[in-house]
Formats: sequence, structure tokens, C-alpha cells
Amino acid sequence: MNICRLLLSALLLCIAPISQAAYPDRPIKIIVGFAAGGGSDILTRTIAPALSEALGVPVVVDNQPGAGGNRAMAEVARAKPDGYTLLLGTPGLATNASLYSNLGFDPAKDFAPVGLVGSVQNVLIVRPTLAVTKVSELIDLAKQSPGKLNYASPGAGTSLHLAGELFNESAQIKTVHVPYKGGGQALSDLMSGQVDFMFNVLPSALPQIKAGTVRAIAVTGAQRSDALPDTPTMIESGVAGYTAVTWNGILAPAGTPPDIIAKLNQTIAQVLTTPEMKQRYAAIGTTVLIGSPEDFANFIRAETVKWQRAIQASGIKAE
Repeated sequence: MNICRLLLSALLLCIAPISQAAYPDRPIKIIVGFAAGGGSDILTRTIAPALSEALGVPVVVDNQPGAGGNRAMAEVARAKPDGYTLLLGTPGLATNASLYSNLGFDPAKDFAPVGLVGSVQNVLIVRPTLAVTKVSELIDLAKQSPGKLNYASPGAGTSLHLAGELFNESAQIKTVHVPYKGGGQALSDLMSGQVDFMFNVLPSALPQIKAGTVRAIAVTGAQRSDALPDTPTMIESGVAGYTAVTWNGILAPAGTPPDIIAKLNQTIAQVLTTPEMKQRYAAIGTTVLIGSPEDFANFIRAETVKWQRAIQASGIKAE
């Protein structure tokens, strides 16, 4: 009997290492809080194949639009902290606590930052039938008929909604916000002339700008974009101090083991520094951002403070 027990124990010891497979050993899901075709979706689908190849497992993009990204954030906050459900983080992590009365999760406590992956300028685009080619002309038109012009966004409280409100405040104009459930539909309605203008992330708008189905009149960074070198910044266009960029990063549920966070961070850095990925980023007007999980956590805290002040000053609340 003792010999049988010893043999069984030895067998279990041999099997145990086999059963504890190294991470990852099955598909990883990255949840995006906005519809397919928007800037966050485009960026995620740009990096997902490279991450899949580097990690040796499928990396699947799961679009869960709704409530300015809150639906996706809540899903990841509730997910098992095992590294197989991740979030494509957006500025909503820094703004939504100030915009919504009850999120159902805590952006500061329910996520483990993995790393930033990119930053992209927004671009101010107008419908092709709107008779403006400069920001100053759009401002003049808005001042001639206060409340007549409208602008689209991917949803109430999103960073692109805030970009529009910042434009209203900075230019001292009044235009009407039209929220959508994603950037793709908002852009489609702009192209068809149902709305007048919108701020959109450059990767999403660039194909339509090049095709001439929308007109770009300014970018929102401190410098011009290499993707649109002839398009002036908002500051150059006379809107003093105006900057509003969109950033993205990867996060896991709080409690995810540090070794998994470290492996994901290292893999992301490995993928983003390849010449192929740099070329792909340049093609969609995105800047590569690389840093540690701690760098990303500090960045989110700084963004939260900045936008909290701006939101409270403007009185914006998500619908």
C-alpha cells in the first residue's frame, strides 16, 4: 500500500508541471469600448496580429460600444484577473469618473495598467458641402447663427465630445452636440451631410480625408501631423492654447499577477519597436508610446487631474 502511495505521489509530481502551462496558452481578448471603424478599433486591429504572433496565441478584438466606453471597462473590471481579458484603454479612464454619477466600477482601483501603446492627434473635419476651408470661417459661421451648426461625436462624455466642447469654449461659439454610439456611424453621417463637423481621431478620418468625402481644416496637437503636413494646428488657426489628443493603452483587471503584466508589457514594447509596426503607425497617423506599467499608471493619474478640472469648470455631464 505504501509503495502504491509513493508511486502515485511521484506520478502527480510529474504531471503537475505539465498541467501548469506557461502564460499564455489560449486566446487573449482585447475589449474595445467603441464600435468597429473608430480610431480605437483601428489601432487595436493594427497591433493585435503582431501581438498574436509574438505571444503564440490568437489575440481577438471584441468591440463592446456603449456609455462612452463604460460598458467595456465594466466588463474588464469584472473579468477574471488571469491575463486573458484585457482592455484597450482610452481617455475615458481619466474622464468618466467626473462625467458619470455611477460607473459601477472604480477606474483608479479596478485595473492594472500594462502599458501605453499610442497617441494620436484628433482632426477637425467638416462635411464636404459646408462652405468652409479654415477654422476661422467655421467660427464666423457659428457666430452668425448661434446654435445652428452641430457636431458629431462617438458618444456623450467621450474625449471627442470634450474636444468639441473645448472648441465651443475656446472660440466662444455655440454649436450643438450630436452623440452617436461609435465613431464609425458619426463619420458616416458627416460624410452624408447629416451633421456639420466633428473632431475625430486621425486614423479613422484619414481615408475619408484622402478620398475627399470630408474636409480637414485643423489638427489638435501642438505640432502639425506628418500624416497631414499641410493642415494647420488649431493654435495656428487662431484658437489660442487649444490641444486635445487621444491616447490608448492596454490594461488588465486588478489582481492580475505581476509576472503576466510584465510579460505583456515586454511583448508590447517588443512589437512596437519593430520597423514594420512603426511604419504601420505612421500610416494611420499614430505616435508610438512605450513605457512601464508604472509610467502608464502615473500618466492616467495626471490625465485624471487635468480633465477633472476642465469638466468641473465647464459643467459637462454625460447623458
